[in-house]
This record gives sequence, structure tokens and C-alpha cells, in this order.
Amino acid sequence: MSGWDIADIPDQTGRTVIVTGANSGLGAVTARALAGAGAQVIMACRNEVKARSVADAIGKNVQVRRLDLADLASVREFADGIDAVDLLINNAGVMAVPLKRTADGFEMQIGTNHLGHFALTGLLLDRVRDRIVTVSSGMHATGKIDLADLNWEQRRYQRWLAYGQSKLANLMFTYELQRRLTAAGAPQLSVGAHPGFAATELQSHTESIQDFFLGIGNRLFAQSAEMGALPTLYAATAAGVRPGGYYGPTGLRGMRGHPGPSGSTAASRDEVTARRLWELSEQLTKVSYSFPRR
Repeated sequence: MSGWDIADIPDQTGRTVIVTGANSGLGAVTARALAGAGAQVIMACRNEVKARSVADAIGKNVQVRRLDLADLASVREFADGIDAVDLLINNAGVMAVPLKRTADGFEMQIGTNHLGHFALTGLLLDRVRDRIVTVSSGMHATGKIDLADLNWEQRRYQRWLAYGQSKLANLMFTYELQRRLTAAGAPQLSVGAHPGFAATELQSHTESIQDFFLGIGNRLFAQSAEMGALPTLYAATAAGVRPGGYYGPTGLRGMRGHPGPSGSTAASRDEVTARRLWELSEQLTKVSYSFPRR
């Protein structure tokens, strides 16, 4: 398993995949690899111009559709245009941005990274045939879910703690979704992944002096986006992936290397908080999940 690579992706011919945030970084690598394996890839992106440039470079098996995860109206419009899909890869995200609000008034990081994907997955769940892969981060370890102030309306905003909260929410959602799928006897798998420390454009959008220092870190220490995307591709396609599993690089304390099982914090496994976060997410997004009864 330690040497699993893009060449090990099983044939994806006849399968349809949605990759959010596929216009750059990990998402672009993920879209290119899956299209190369034969999948029909829907690149779900806010920046359509940039996405079309990536799609043109991939060449075949890809299409671009607009999706702005920071606008629930856009999420609903996108979901309405999907008939059926084998894989949903919740990859898009923002990191450590200044305090901003989404179109629906959510803090930008929890709104984009978690609530947007929560709504998208719920709206598409009855049309996803195989797996839902949600990309988290090792930074989930710095997060704390504040159910009383999820959107930073009362606390003093701290961009990195807000990012950590959103990534913890991604992972708690992954685990809670699998618990609910299992309880319903549903066939889909919910799986988490993280890229370790990978060089992407995410680190250049904090809109602060931190972009400079993060850029230096990328050049000196980070692995490539191609390596960073491997855990997502593994979670999405490999045989033997566990329901509710979490996958990331296996070297340098989860920062670099080929993909394999990854550990997560005790907070990410807190089922009580996860259930309450789920209920709050349904209230905020007005998206209620429907699971088949046994």
C-alpha cells in the first residue's frame, strides 16, 4: 500500500465523478487523474474561466459546471442539473482568509468548506452510487466546534482557528455521514482524506503577509500537489477502503509520502458533538438528508 500511485487507479470507464474546486491545486490533479483513468469528470468550480483552461489542458472526459459553495442558491442550482454520479469528491476550500461572509451570512471558511459541501452532499445523496470523499486536513487537530457561535458572530475572529474548525467539521461530517448510511443500510461509502503538507494555491490566498511565508514553506518543505492528491484518489477508487475511513500520507508524521490510513483526533470522533453539528448544519442550510429505511 505504501507505494500506491496514480498508475494504480482502477479503470474508471463508465463512471461519473464530481470534483469540487477542480480549477487548481489538488482538485485539478484529481480531475486530471480520474479523467485519465476513463471517468467522466464534472469540474464543479466557482471560477469557470480558470476551470475551462484546466479542462482544455486535460483534453477529454471533462466538463465544467459552475458551483459557488459560498452561495446556497448556486449549490441548489448545480445539484438540480445532476442526474447520477458515482463519486462525489468534496475538495474545494478556502484557508485562513480574513473575516468574510458568504451569500447566506456564514463565516466564509465554515460556510465554504463545511456548510456548502454539507448542502451539496445532502442534495445529491440519492444520486450518488458509490462514494463521497471529503477532504479534511491535519489542521483539524487545531479546531474546536463552537456550536453556540459556529459563524464567529460573537467571538473575536481568528483566521487559523476558524480554518481548523472548518476542517474538523469536514472530518466529523465524514464520520457522521457514514454512521447514518450504515444505520440506514445504504450502499454508499463516506470517506475522508487529507493531503499532508502539499504545495497548492490555497496557501497564497490568505490575503496577508502570511502568503509570503507560506510560499517559502511550499518551496522548502511541501510535497507536490500530485503527491498531495494521492490520498483523495486512493479514498475515491482503491479497493479495500473502509467505510468511514480516513486516508493521508504515511511518511513524516502524515506530512509526506504515499497514501494509507491516517489517524484523527478524539474530538473528530465525538459522536455527540457530531450529531449536534449535523442538526445545526441542517438548520443553517435548510437541507435535510433523507436516508432509506431498512
